Amino acid sequence: MFVDRAEAGRQLASRLEHLRGQSLVVVGLPRGGVPVAAEVARALDAPLDVIVVRKLGVPFQPELGMGAIGEDGVRIVNDEVVRMAVVSSREVAAVEARERAELERRASRYRGDRSRVALEGCIAVVVDDGIATGSTARAACQVARAQGAARVVLAVPVAPTGWEARIGPDADEFVCVDTPDPFFAIGQFYADFTQVSDDEVVRCLDRAAEEQRRERGRQVHAGSEADDPPLRDEEVTVQAGGVSLGGHLTVPEVPLGVVVFAHGSGSSRHSPRNRHVAGVLQDAHLATLLFDLLSTDEELDRSNVFDIELLARRLVDVSRWTREQPELAGLPVGYFGASTGAGAALWAAAEPGSGVAAVVSRGGRPDLAWPRLPSVEAPTLLIVGGRDDVVLDLNRGAAARMRCPNDVVVVPGATHLFEEPGTLQIAAEAARDWFLSHFALLTQAERSR
Repeated sequence: MFVDRAEAGRQLASRLEHLRGQSLVVVGLPRGGVPVAAEVARALDAPLDVIVVRKLGVPFQPELGMGAIGEDGVRIVNDEVVRMAVVSSREVAAVEARERAELERRASRYRGDRSRVALEGCIAVVVDDGIATGSTARAACQVARAQGAARVVLAVPVAPTGWEARIGPDADEFVCVDTPDPFFAIGQFYADFTQVSDDEVVRCLDRAAEEQRRERGRQVHAGSEADDPPLRDEEVTVQAGGVSLGGHLTVPEVPLGVVVFAHGSGSSRHSPRNRHVAGVLQDAHLATLLFDLLSTDEELDRSNVFDIELLARRLVDVSRWTREQPELAGLPVGYFGASTGAGAALWAAAEPGSGVAAVVSRGGRPDLAWPRLPSVEAPTLLIVGGRDDVVLDLNRGAAARMRCPNDVVVVPGATHLFEEPGTLQIAAEAARDWFLSHFALLTQAERSR
């Protein structure tokens, strides 16, 4: 169902959009829940922290949970398991003492010098990579309550049917991507369920804290820079293919062109990576439209994510809507596609009379538009991470098949999602330069007619 925890987090974040803009804190359960929570926090522009809990395993069968403990002295014991396993109170106490020491060690290791993010009066979004027995999730929810959370939302990518009953009143809201049946173990629903290390947990928390600092800095800077406000910077609704799609349109003063974004699977118009790229383009006086290729209901069917023809038709419809906006009339239109979205962008660009001035693919899957590649006329830039070997080969093959002006830019040290420091900025600047140069060439050609 999920490639890895990061992809699961992005899918889960799309189910939590109704919380955007509210006072919330995302808290992950170490270790496996933290990479999932990091994606949720990033998508919702929320701070990230951990709630450390420890399962109390039956002494002679540790993988069988007989309860859990959490920070602030939270303790849950499943009396039925204790009774069936014939575990004495002394044995329970011994397990609890051992796990309490480990809990305190991990809490100190994860937070380091950072203070705990205050939950008082906030919505606490408690995130794990899945629910099995539910004891650790219950403990985490109780910790959030003890720390003053006004509301507790328990959110996971996968859980067994009827999982809400296992948590009971400890959470106010339950959000889950899917509840497959049969359900044997969380790991069966991940292609990559590699154990998460303490170091990875710390990296996730450090990265999230740095992103929050930068966002606060941008907000302060934006508040002090009142010159040249955007002509438009707003959420919009676009009718495409008979459905309503949400989008965000930003039009700077004196726009030189407009770039329409096509995001990849498991992402949305709120993708932090695409928003970062959009910000770089906006600083260069390019208008941007980030929109969701699928409606919320359509996203529930994973086959739609890879229906490139459907996504391309949506992109064509949205492009038509874009050209009808008074502030954008007559401007060159470009496509920026990421992952599967790049396949849709190239498919749409191959449509006769598309009028697309330039295309940029970041970590894209141009192979999904393989039969249409020779028909693409728009100059195309393919940006790929140097450590994304399989996708790099696909993009080089696509470039050889295309007849339009094209180039492949390899960003050293970058993996598929360009998460390594500085790599996304390199990709964004390459995209900016490509659009500006080809938009300018198109404008010059029209003037000479």
